[in-house]
Amino acid sequence: MIRTIIIDDEEKVRNTTRHILTELHHNIEIIGEASDVESGIKIIESSQFDLLLLDIKLPDGTGFDILEKLKKIDFKIIFITAFEEFAIQAFKFTAVDYILKPVSAFDLVNAIEKVIHLLQAEYSLKLQTLMNNNNTHNKHKKRLVLKSVDKIHVIRVNEIHRCESAQSYCHFYLADGTKLTISKPLKEYDELLREYDFFRIHKSHMVNLAHIKRFDRSEGGSVIMIDNTKVPVSFRKRDELITVLEKF
Repeated sequence: MIRTIIIDDEEKVRNTTRHILTELHHNIEIIGEASDVESGIKIIESSQFDLLLLDIKLPDGTGFDILEKLKKIDFKIIFITAFEEFAIQAFKFTAVDYILKPVSAFDLVNAIEKVIHLLQAEYSLKLQTLMNNNNTHNKHKKRLVLKSVDKIHVIRVNEIHRCESAQSYCHFYLADGTKLTISKPLKEYDELLREYDFFRIHKSHMVNLAHIKRFDRSEGGSVIMIDNTKVPVSFRKRDELITVLEKF
């Protein structure tokens, strides 16, 4: 049985979540509930359990306030939030599971099935990165979790030179010369990194604007990166890139 605690300030959400788990996930045993930071800490510290369903926004603080006051975190967490923008920015960076309100049975059960099969060491790394990012106000120092075939990498955003599409994969080129191949398409990282000064200069290439040395108009247009790599710029992106670089 997966011993589970629910922390959410909305009684309706707790009732819905409990009902979904009772009806659809027979391996779940709900051992306690709480509605705020104070009561959440008490029930966590007094219980032995495997899974925490944790609301982000609580009456006396946030779910992160609870986690930061704990001596150890040896359980898995699925965050519940009504704030889609926050969820996208924080959780996708670290690949930590979350679900949006109103709670959907499909999303909840799917998230549980994913998280319970993660190794605790892998999960702890992702969670620690999420918490560090939450406390980091400089966006360029935020860290991105990237999973290659056999390793999990935690990379600072400002260490990424550029990204290159390779069909359903994406190559990351880092400041120290490392190349990482990730089994996700470039489109996903384009959406994630565009507000961190990354620009899609070509259907197959995205670059960190801070790592561009110069823009070369010859031969159709290309950028020269600070490591002297030459990356092509598509014709339809040339004018937009020039405008962005002038403002950067």
